[in-house]
Amino acid sequence: MARKKQPPVDPETARTVGRLLRSLRKAAGYKAVHEAAARADCPAALQTIYAYERGGLVPSMKQFLDLVEFYALKTEGTPPEIRHEGVAAVVTAISLPAYHLTQAMGLIARLNAAWDMDGRK
Repeated sequence: MARKKQPPVDPETARTVGRLLRSLRKAAGYKAVHEAAARADCPAALQTIYAYERGGLVPSMKQFLDLVEFYALKTEGTPPEIRHEGVAAVVTAISLPAYHLTQAMGLIARLNAAWDMDGRK
């Protein structure tokens, strides 16, 4: 079965994801994107990070999580508070329509309701 092409992400969602990543990068101590991208363990290329932060591209959930982990856990000398910002960024991201978690939760609720209606609880 062919994969269905996903609808484009709305610009406001793309900008929100970009703001989350930019805020984490700066909190990790990287004043400029090139500083983060220059590290060998950075999970994204310079132009990709720029595109994410500008809202021109939206990372996959895996790429988003990899960048959050890189900024919040793999950068030495970051303040402990950045982990809280990382948690907030992930919580915000998973609630955005681009990542479809709310759709998944809705389906789970419908499946559970159907299960209950069948009397198979």
